[in-house]
Amino acid sequence: MVIQAANRPTPRPRPRRQEVTRGYRVFQVFNALALTLVVVLTLYPFFNILARSFSETSYIRRGEVNLLPKGFNLTTYGYVMSDPVFWNSYKNTVIYTVVATAVAMVLTTSLAYVLSKKHLKGRTFLIGVAVFTMFFNGGIIPQYVLISSTLGMRNTIWAIVLPNAISVFNLLVMKAFFEAQPQELEEAAAIDGANTYSTLLRVVLPLSKAVIATMILFYSVTFWNSWFQAFLYLDRKELWPVTIYLRNLLAGAMGTSDPGAASDVALQTAANIQAVTIVLIATPIMLVYPFIQRYFVTGVMLGSVKG
Repeated sequence: MVIQAANRPTPRPRPRRQEVTRGYRVFQVFNALALTLVVVLTLYPFFNILARSFSETSYIRRGEVNLLPKGFNLTTYGYVMSDPVFWNSYKNTVIYTVVATAVAMVLTTSLAYVLSKKHLKGRTFLIGVAVFTMFFNGGIIPQYVLISSTLGMRNTIWAIVLPNAISVFNLLVMKAFFEAQPQELEEAAAIDGANTYSTLLRVVLPLSKAVIATMILFYSVTFWNSWFQAFLYLDRKELWPVTIYLRNLLAGAMGTSDPGAASDVALQTAANIQAVTIVLIATPIMLVYPFIQRYFVTGVMLGSVKG
């Protein structure tokens, strides 16, 4: 009996239950109210825009459209989406976004991985050059001359892809993420005979899914919504992205073949074209975001709080 008692495991003490004070409960109430207010303020403009895109002109002009559409109609959607130029512009936007994001990810990942190595000679200078470009640049005119005349990229996809291929902010985030990874993993890969490229592709990148997904989201949203580069360097209508098409439609720069017959449609379009524009441009990104949302917060936090 004595031996059994000695061998019996000592029961662990139960953790003391933390008492919830009155002040903490008050904080929880105010915190919930504040977060609810933030959610409402964030979602209200979107639902308002969505309702306006399906409402008639008269209700919009009188300011009677809030969260639900009034005088439901699809005139503007039909006017925009029946134009084959619109679908060609949408196709261009998809191509530009996919190609530009792929090029940007390859260049940003490669440079960030190199700059994350503290033994690299001239590392501080290279980082300083990158940071310098965040605050200073040559200006629009020198850049326009460089891309149009010197490089000859006018009216090509490369005028959209290459000038913004590396975002310094994204570069610094990825560099910090790579620096935070255990160096022992790369040392073990080197002992097994892996070179720099094999280490990056087989060891580092599989462990960097969070930051890669975050950077893909950042770049894809930037290129999808971009219009100024296309406005400067693309003169041919068949090369326009959808943002340029909708901008010109909003500004009245695009006419129809029969303006007299389309006058009523034009009036309707002028009233809620802004709402339709926002909905058409934002919808694809909103559909993609849920698939990478789980990586988003992790990638930003891991890549930004360490450096």
